[in-house]
Amino acid sequence: MSEDLQPLAPREAMEMWIERQKSEKARETVQSYRYRMDQFVRWCEQEGIENLNSLDGRTLYRFDSHRRGEELNSSTLNNQLGTLRLFLDFCEDIDAVEDGLSRALDVPALTKAERANREKLTTSRAKTIQEKLERFERASVDHALFALAWETGCRLGALHALDVRDCYLEESDIERLAHEENLEEEGLFKEADLGDGDGLTDEVSVPFVFFRHRPESDTPLKNQSEGERPVSLTDELGRILRDFIEFNRPSVEDEYGRRPLFASEKGGGRMSKGGIRRRFYIVTQPCRYGTCPHNRDPDECEALDHGREQRCPSARSPHRIRTGSITWHRDCGWPPEVLAEKVNATPETIRQHYDHPELLRRMESRRSYLDDLE
Repeated sequence: MSEDLQPLAPREAMEMWIERQKSEKARETVQSYRYRMDQFVRWCEQEGIENLNSLDGRTLYRFDSHRRGEELNSSTLNNQLGTLRLFLDFCEDIDAVEDGLSRALDVPALTKAERANREKLTTSRAKTIQEKLERFERASVDHALFALAWETGCRLGALHALDVRDCYLEESDIERLAHEENLEEEGLFKEADLGDGDGLTDEVSVPFVFFRHRPESDTPLKNQSEGERPVSLTDELGRILRDFIEFNRPSVEDEYGRRPLFASEKGGGRMSKGGIRRRFYIVTQPCRYGTCPHNRDPDECEALDHGREQRCPSARSPHRIRTGSITWHRDCGWPPEVLAEKVNATPETIRQHYDHPELLRRMESRRSYLDDLE
């Protein structure tokens, strides 16, 4: 053991590293880091490792074998050990472990197929869900949530952050946008563009929503200010949101005096992320609008119990709906560079993690290019 190392307990080191991540990473990312690292710290405590100075390659091998023995899939193991490697890099920097120890960790490589989780919501299922919602629950909270998520491809956090004032659905809302506070400071347009009928009011059309980063009132976006963007909507989605706001949205404010788009009369006035996620699990269960494809008895199926909706094999999380939406956009011919601005992701991320084509649709989207060959 090097004499330059400074004693440091595993849990204390983890807290130091997590605190550093808070200033650099999104809250959800930090939470996932904490969950993964807690697995390692608790293992160290069980093994009697009270000082990180004693870590060596054999110790890491034992932890690696411990985790692999739990039969984790490749993606989970890659995330677990990849996060541990980042932590060990930090520990090397603060002289808590030997230099180069992180390189002794065998992080399993993933194939391209493993990197891209293909458990997306398919376009055909999304259309079926939309048709059923339109017919039986028009302008309900489920209808508004699902239609907005599918058409915009946004993240769960973006849906959670929306206020009623972030929806620009009528021509009169353009004037409201032009005179809202702090827009010049946010760099959305220049003072010269705010003339009577000039600039902004002549160039912008409704409907659209404007995703905004407001961490001071507990609605941050994943990519912070870089995630702020207006996203245009179809006229039909604009009508759904107008009807939802007018007839079905609870007339409440959150604890900061804001009017959440997806509001709740319970709790703090804003539907929680967990609550939104649960609505997606429910709405993507096939048995809600038809027969169960898994041959389950509806009187005994645990996925119909409150809080267990995700146990349905066909239920899909908001992230899988985002994946399906991005695939649908690509199948419709949207270039990655254009789609990237809409969904707030890099073109490379779209290609690698979200672009899971339905091959026949993708072939048809390329058919127009055949004219260039004749």
